[in-house]
Amino acid sequence: MKITPVKGTNDYLPVQAELRDYLQKKICETYELAGFQRITTPIIEDIENLDKSEGGDNLNLIFKVMKRGEKLKKAIATQDPGNIADMGLRYDLTLPLSRYYANNRASLPHPFKVIQMDRVYRAERPQKGRLREFMQCDIDILGSDSPNCEIELIHTTAKALLNIGIDHFKVKINDRRILREILLSVGFKEDQLDSVCISFDKLHKIHEEGVEKELMEKEFDPDVIKKFMELLSHAPFTLDYVKQICKNTEYVDSLSYIIRTSNELADGKYEAEYDMTLVRGQGYYTGTVFEIESLDFNSSIAGGGRYDNLIGKFLKEQIPAVGFSIGFERIYSILMERESYHPDRQKKVVLIYEEDQIEEAIRYAEKLRQTYKTALYIKPKKLGKFLNKLEEQGFDGFMVLGRDEKIRMFGE
Repeated sequence: MKITPVKGTNDYLPVQAELRDYLQKKICETYELAGFQRITTPIIEDIENLDKSEGGDNLNLIFKVMKRGEKLKKAIATQDPGNIADMGLRYDLTLPLSRYYANNRASLPHPFKVIQMDRVYRAERPQKGRLREFMQCDIDILGSDSPNCEIELIHTTAKALLNIGIDHFKVKINDRRILREILLSVGFKEDQLDSVCISFDKLHKIHEEGVEKELMEKEFDPDVIKKFMELLSHAPFTLDYVKQICKNTEYVDSLSYIIRTSNELADGKYEAEYDMTLVRGQGYYTGTVFEIESLDFNSSIAGGGRYDNLIGKFLKEQIPAVGFSIGFERIYSILMERESYHPDRQKKVVLIYEEDQIEEAIRYAEKLRQTYKTALYIKPKKLGKFLNKLEEQGFDGFMVLGRDEKIRMFGE
């Protein structure tokens, strides 16, 4: 039997698990102080819900769960591969939240400000930064179409990042409705826009040449593609420039309001800016989209947007919604690489005792626990080697019962 975890998943050593727990706790505390309430949902969803969620490329990465027993036998007999699965693992927390809200709306406040922090699953090709099982930390506001929701989410998410030691970042903001008007202005048709956006979303990965090639492969009008590529050559765009293209200036004014207010609230700790090239891959986004980019590591560490139509798939009426998700795994990796990063936590120590001292050891440990997290260990034959291992595992010090008068900190 294999002792290694499945590719794309990780085991975490105690010191790693401690950092992950600390980060989740600090993020959740920030969210809760802002009045958001935490919920949990199952990791398994009905396959029909997942397939109809407009999750973009993520729909190709769903871990599907086969039917069982007689139902599986009947499904196999039909020789239809699409009929074999009836459930799947959630690929993000937005679809489960939408179903949850539709099911529990009568019991929830309006608008509903919600926290979700849990694992999600995607059938990725495992590589650095791409896991099959990973943590997401989301806050969402359901039931309001006010742009103030975007401002509150941006401010709260940025504050959570600052509280865990992540700084030197910028918030990039766009509006899908503005982008759609720009695409229509160069000649793309309404029913082509979603496909164009999927390709355009890869701009920073495959650059302009790659986007042009992909659009050509999709057999869009070459003249329209040429006009679009010429438009891109004018980047970076300003909202004043975009206002000349867009027929509906209401979207531009709303975006300008969000950016201006977010910058005022930032107090110089970060900057919010318009980015026409920001798309976000999920097809369910309907309006504002935003992303936080780390300037130290040149990578996205949070993202989200408005998805006003997704809940309506369950309730047959439009329910406005907007959310922001922190890229937990990326941040965890960044902080693990920072050898100087030490979480603000209670120190952990070990009380070492002889086997016949268990009662005295437990009583003394209870006194130490008023100040330290205290673990009990029977004194080993090779004490020095054992202490080295404790230090590697993140313990701060130790005390040998009956020998030491106080805790001895490692490195002192």
